[in-house]
Amino acid sequence: MRRIGPAGNGAGKPVRPAGTLPPSLAAGSMVRRLGAGEALFNQGDPAVAIYQVESGRLRLVRRTSDDHLVSLYTARRGEFFAEASLFAETYHCDAVAAAPSLVRVYPKAEIMVLLRTQPALAEAFMMRLAHQVQELRTRMELRNLHSARERLLQYLRLRTGTDARTVAIEGQLQDIGAEIGITREALYRALAALEADGSIARTRTAIVLNKSLGP
Repeated sequence: MRRIGPAGNGAGKPVRPAGTLPPSLAAGSMVRRLGAGEALFNQGDPAVAIYQVESGRLRLVRRTSDDHLVSLYTARRGEFFAEASLFAETYHCDAVAAAPSLVRVYPKAEIMVLLRTQPALAEAFMMRLAHQVQELRTRMELRNLHSARERLLQYLRLRTGTDARTVAIEGQLQDIGAEIGITREALYRALAALEADGSIARTRTAIVLNKSLGP
């Protein structure tokens, strides 16, 4: 795992954090470079920072008491994760790079100082957390759908881009299965069924919903 300084990417060029956080918060941050499959932190490690994906993808996975792995979330470019570490002693899951990734590290102690002294920043941060709670509830509702087809279709509706029809595919398709809690085999069967009945069309880089199926 390679660590990059506060304003560098290892090649002398600045790395601008994604999102709209103020420079005062970015100034004390570092960037870490991870290879595919490399862990940023593990369940039970001391919680020392929160993170933001600058490129690549980070998969958050929790290991249960009976040694099963449960996929919690995949953080993509511009997204924050591990915010709960601000109020916890240890991380509650593993964070593993699903692809070569750059992750900006915001030290916990520095963030807490800023949140206590800058009300506007604290409010913006709470808004981010509120949106994430809403997204978490939506993902939980998805997992309550028994049909793999309906679960996948609803996921695609929620992930469409600005045209409300196209879902860009980053990484491997089985990542979607992990996010919505179905097996790889069930995912491919559902995709094939949706494609066969005309609900979706697939390209190498995207899944496009039939116009009548958009939001």
